[in-house]
Amino acid sequence: MYKIAVIGGDGTGPEVVAEGLKVLKASSKKFGFSYTHEAFDYGSERYLKTGKTIDDKELDNLKAFDAIFLGAIGHPDVKPGILEQGILLKTRFALDQYINLRPVKLYDARYCPLKDKTPEDIDFVVVRENSEGLYKGMGEFQNKGKSDEVAIQISHNTRKGVERCLRYAFEFTGKRNKRKKLTLCGKTNVLTYAWDLWQRTFDELKKEYPGIETDYAHVDATTMWFVKNPEWFDVIVTDNMFGDIITDLGAMIQGGMGIAAGGNINPAGVSMFEPIGGSAPKYTGKHVINPLAAICAAGMLLDNIGEDKAAKAIENSVIKVASTKLKSLAAGKMGYSTEEVGDLVVENL
Repeated sequence: MYKIAVIGGDGTGPEVVAEGLKVLKASSKKFGFSYTHEAFDYGSERYLKTGKTIDDKELDNLKAFDAIFLGAIGHPDVKPGILEQGILLKTRFALDQYINLRPVKLYDARYCPLKDKTPEDIDFVVVRENSEGLYKGMGEFQNKGKSDEVAIQISHNTRKGVERCLRYAFEFTGKRNKRKKLTLCGKTNVLTYAWDLWQRTFDELKKEYPGIETDYAHVDATTMWFVKNPEWFDVIVTDNMFGDIITDLGAMIQGGMGIAAGGNINPAGVSMFEPIGGSAPKYTGKHVINPLAAICAAGMLLDNIGEDKAAKAIENSVIKVASTKLKSLAAGKMGYSTEEVGDLVVENL
């Protein structure tokens, strides 16, 4: 019996989460596992009413669950950064979800904006450090509001944080059993403190994994190769900021935000899974948003808690629906409503 915490969040978040839960329910019946889920109202609506994001007691409560299923956080009436830092980053840091895992997989060549690229060309995973770097929130203003103002934002990297991220990436690359190639994505020629630490640690660890091929690419070159030769990549490991940027580009070459899912992973604790496309408030209540990213996130959740057969069945169903049923992955252009797409995934399990 698994316990799943559900945070529908903002905008279209609750709509896509409902479809993910629909598929979870169907897969539990088919594959013989049981779960309960409890919904939490963390998001913009509560914040606008009470000024509250999420407190320490609520975070401790989440530790009692096996996994968290998140819709999206973000609202046009809330200043950028409040919900993201007060809920998303706070949850990731408090639950020590130090890995952000982003599969980039093309399911149908029709959805790829790159010429002549097929599903065989775009199938890689980005392992992003999720608890340090620029997102640590360290820095200061000097002479704020004056003509000589200085804003300092610190990229805070520790040996412990870097090493555990890299070690996870090496282990993941071995288990993935594809090309067994791990690429370190950084900026060693300019960011000579943080990326000296990353490169040195990477070079030390790779001696422990002789069966894994390793290489390095600057982040700007990585974005170029995503477009020109995405087939070069198997697993990529990088820091928090670079990972945030390149995974959005990855989402585009795999077909868009409507199909992009990710996990915030604590290998020894509670992990959180979500579609990465945001709350898309302009589509709220129109029943046109694509739920496949949320459904894929639900599949990642199941894989993380050990229900790998159910997870694979969900992925296979999503592939079939995306490749044989939908006209597009874009909101309002799928040829089906949000709920109908969820029904199609259930039918094809």
